[in-house]
Amino acid sequence: MIGFFDSGFGGLTVLKSVVRELPEYDYLYLGDNARAPYGERSPEMVYECTIQAVDFLLKKGCLLVVVACNTVSSGALRRIQQEFLPGAYPDRKVLGVVRPSAEEIADRGCRTIGILATEGVVRSKIYTEELEKISPSVEIFYQACPLLVPIIEAGKQNEEHSDVVVSEYLGNLFARGGKIDTILLSCTHYPILYDAFRRHTPPHVKILTQGPIIARKLRDYLDRHPEIGERLSRGGTRSFFSTDSPEKFDRLASVFYGECIQSMPVTLGFSN
Repeated sequence: MIGFFDSGFGGLTVLKSVVRELPEYDYLYLGDNARAPYGERSPEMVYECTIQAVDFLLKKGCLLVVVACNTVSSGALRRIQQEFLPGAYPDRKVLGVVRPSAEEIADRGCRTIGILATEGVVRSKIYTEELEKISPSVEIFYQACPLLVPIIEAGKQNEEHSDVVVSEYLGNLFARGGKIDTILLSCTHYPILYDAFRRHTPPHVKILTQGPIIARKLRDYLDRHPEIGERLSRGGTRSFFSTDSPEKFDRLASVFYGECIQSMPVTLGFSN
């Protein structure tokens, strides 16, 4: 089984693409909606929340977990891989979304990239760190978008206010990086507002979303690691868990996933 974890709904946009690319596997999704958003939390708090979520998925039988959250990938993933897994689950793998996205930017030959992200990702400068390893000539401009996740999580993405907020964030980004040729929506929630981003972005500027990127990269990863792929169950099942009420989660989850789902509740440690 392959596990997916996000602080809320956003990872469903990634799971949707992965299921389309690799439909044969069994998937288990966990959204920590009760403690979202993670973008404003301290790195230590993000790490503690992530430990609890990853441990839940691994105990459920997931051999591989995809952290479908840029905030977690930038602030906690490395510690999970280096400190938690070796002692607790040495035969399991936990992957993130930042490295594959940076590889995609490099593969596309982008020269000037705009990164739209949560405040935590912007503070970390994780994309600068990753791109310096594989494509150091890429010029990077960051724009924090702290209002977007709360808007989307509240189901208000179609209101006029959300369009105004997107326009303002993009205006700030292009004012600092006028030669931007590509934008990465570096939060898995943001594809829900893709049309708004497209309306306020010049036609020649490409907009990348992470779902299709992660789907292709995960297929490649499993091809390169048959010792993992061959152990994964292939029943085509999808299970969903949320730390919030299932009724509340299911209403908005269908917007992200593209079809109705029925989730189960789970409690992970502290709630503040």
